[in-house]
Amino acid sequence: MKLSHNWQRGAAEFDDENLVSCAGLVPVMELATQTGLMDLLEQRVVFRSERIRSGAANPAPKLASVIAGMAAGADSIDDLDVIRAGGMKKLFDGVCAPATMGILLREFTHGHTRQLSSVLRGHLLALAERTDLLDGIAEQTFVDIDSLLRPVYGHAKQGASFGHAKIANKQVLRKGLSPLVTTISTRTAAPVVAGIRLRAGKAGSGKGAAGMITEAINTAKAAGARDIVCRGDSAFGNGKTIAAVVNHGAQFSFVLTKTPSVLRAITTIAENAWTPVDYPGAVTDPDTGELISDAEVAEVGYTAFAGTKHEITARLIVRRVRDRNHPDELFPVWRYHPFFTNTTEPVTDADITHRRHAIIESVFADLIDGPLAHLPSGVFTANAAWAVLAAITHNLLRAAGTLTDHAVARGATLRRHLVNVPARIARPQGTPILHLPAHWPRATPWKALWDNIFTEHSRHRAA
Repeated sequence: MKLSHNWQRGAAEFDDENLVSCAGLVPVMELATQTGLMDLLEQRVVFRSERIRSGAANPAPKLASVIAGMAAGADSIDDLDVIRAGGMKKLFDGVCAPATMGILLREFTHGHTRQLSSVLRGHLLALAERTDLLDGIAEQTFVDIDSLLRPVYGHAKQGASFGHAKIANKQVLRKGLSPLVTTISTRTAAPVVAGIRLRAGKAGSGKGAAGMITEAINTAKAAGARDIVCRGDSAFGNGKTIAAVVNHGAQFSFVLTKTPSVLRAITTIAENAWTPVDYPGAVTDPDTGELISDAEVAEVGYTAFAGTKHEITARLIVRRVRDRNHPDELFPVWRYHPFFTNTTEPVTDADITHRRHAIIESVFADLIDGPLAHLPSGVFTANAAWAVLAAITHNLLRAAGTLTDHAVARGATLRRHLVNVPARIARPQGTPILHLPAHWPRATPWKALWDNIFTEHSRHRAA
């Protein structure tokens, strides 16, 4: 490909008032309106006092502007000006300047962040009602919990401290902030964020987990879930978290730390009790028909947290694989990976179900590749609010994707295919029309989104 004209200096001008670079915000923000996002923001995010006069005035349109900017790809406060370029003000009312939105975020306290978390949960329920966001939730639902460490640099970030992170399968210390996240998914629906809470980098992974997972279970039930399985790694395999799951009528599947009592239980498993597990996508030997894998699973009854108020008896399922650090072994050397569950699936199915907990990492990848690429403020509560707004945006884009053939697409793909599409605004005979590029490669899913949004659906009012 080569240039078809002889371009000269001064031949490019930023002067078109009718051109927009993210026309997909029109159906996406209309979906937000139909599911009552503005109403939820107006009703639940309330400021009684302000540190800066008028700094928190009219919070609902400002927060909606942040969400629109995030949907278009903004990952910092300055980047939010993407919603003010060209003809965006002709498409939307109440478009705010980035500085105004930054001032509002710095007005947030912990209480206001909790109010915003209530908006996240309420809007998720409205999206699930309007779209197939949680398709299959009546059959089986998975609530996953995990934390991550977002690195920060310099000395200006409140709450930043050194915490443990795993990079290239090695534990390292990094300075950062640590969001705790819960997600809801089904066997046919991609995970959405049920809750997110920002914490100091040095916070233990399981801090606040019981409350977070309780809120997620209640949200899943409100969306129609009946059979709920909560999953997590060893940071959440403690008595308080498991008791919260059981008390709210859900099942659990959590990794247990290999304490002496767990190791003793593993040694009681008979050698003939181990069963090879056929993971999805596993390869078989064409000559023998056997799996090219040495992963095996077995189970044993186990009483966890004995002698405490959280004592509970359930299944200890153990996965073992050959330790390749001992290639010249005389007898097999195994590595054991135990998890504790009260599900009733066969042992191999329970292991596969548990290992799918890693699906929460896809949400982390989307957030890191989007609005959580940075934590933009030096104020901790502003960053906490930013994280919740990022979660609302993630769910909104995910719901928009279910109205097309992008139900399980990555966040970056949704932004590139559905949101960041250029268009020119025209008004023939006073009727607004968007003219988009001819032969656009993603025209079919984009038009499907548009037609699904602008129908005779009445606008839902979230409770």
